[in-house]
Amino acid sequence: MSLGGDDGYGGDYGQDPNRTGGVSPRGHLTRTRLPEGDDDPFAPPRRGTTRPGKPSRNLVTVVGVVVLLIAAIAFANRGGDKTSSDSDTNHDSSGTSAKSQTTAPTGQRPVEGKDAATGIASGFAKTEQGAQSAAANYAVALGSADMLSREQRHGIVPQIFTGAAAGPLQTKLDKAYSTDFLQKLGLDENGKAADGLTYISRAVPIGTKVTKYSESTATVAVWCTGVFGTAGEGSKNPVTNDWFTMTLKLRWSSNDWKAESYSQQNGPAPVNSDRTASTADEIAKAVEEYGGFTYAR
Repeated sequence: MSLGGDDGYGGDYGQDPNRTGGVSPRGHLTRTRLPEGDDDPFAPPRRGTTRPGKPSRNLVTVVGVVVLLIAAIAFANRGGDKTSSDSDTNHDSSGTSAKSQTTAPTGQRPVEGKDAATGIASGFAKTEQGAQSAAANYAVALGSADMLSREQRHGIVPQIFTGAAAGPLQTKLDKAYSTDFLQKLGLDENGKAADGLTYISRAVPIGTKVTKYSESTATVAVWCTGVFGTAGEGSKNPVTNDWFTMTLKLRWSSNDWKAESYSQQNGPAPVNSDRTASTADEIAKAVEEYGGFTYAR
C-alpha cells in the first residue's frame, strides 16, 4: 500500500535544496551552521540551549515491535466482536458474507440443537450459511450405516425431510434397502454384519455450495469423501474410500431447514495415493474410537 509518493514509502527521496545539508546548484554538498550569538562557536553551548538528543536506535526498535504486537493482537481479537466495523461491512443483514469466503469460517455461531434419538443437528439459521450447515449434516446422516437399519432409518428420515416428503421417501428406501440388497453387502435383514465383522459407512463433507437460494428454499451441493464396506477377516466387501457429491433440495419448514429430496453423483475424486492400506482390525477400531462432527458454516 502506498503511503505517499511513487516510491511507496511516503515521500520523495530526492534532495530538498531548502533543507540544511541539501545539494547546492553546483552539485556540491553544502553544510550550514546556524549562528549561536557572540560566544565562541567552539565553546560548550549555554545552559537551556542544548538540543534534545535523538532516542537510541534500540529504543525505537523496541517501541516499534511493541506497537506491532499490540496491533496484531487487536486484529486477531477483532473477529469475535459483533459490533466491529469489519463485521458490519463484510456481512449483509441476512447473515451471509458480502465478500467471497468460500472456505473461510464465517464466525456465525454453530447450531446448538440436536435430536436426542438420532443425534442429528437442528435449529439451523434461515440464511445461506444455515442451509449449507443443514445440508452438510444431513449428508452425513444419509451416508451413515444407520440408514441400512430399518428401525434407525425410520427415525432419521422424519428428522431430515419435510412431513410431505418423509412418507413417500420412506417407502422408496424400504424397497431399495431390501433383504437381497443387504445380503450383497454381507448384512442380515436388519442391516447387521455377521459376528466378527463390522460394517462401516461414514461420509465426511469436504465443502458445500449453494446453487439456488430464496427466502424459503435452497439447493445445496455437498462434496464428500467417505469409507464404506465390511471390516473383518473373510469379508467379501472390504472397506474402501469413495468421493461423491450429494445435492439436497431444502425448504424452510417448522422453523428449520428440511430436505424435500436428494440425489448423489460420483466425484470429484483426486488421484489415489500409494499409502499402504490399514488392516481390517485397525479400520474397525478407528470407526469405533473416532466420533463424528456437527458441521456448521
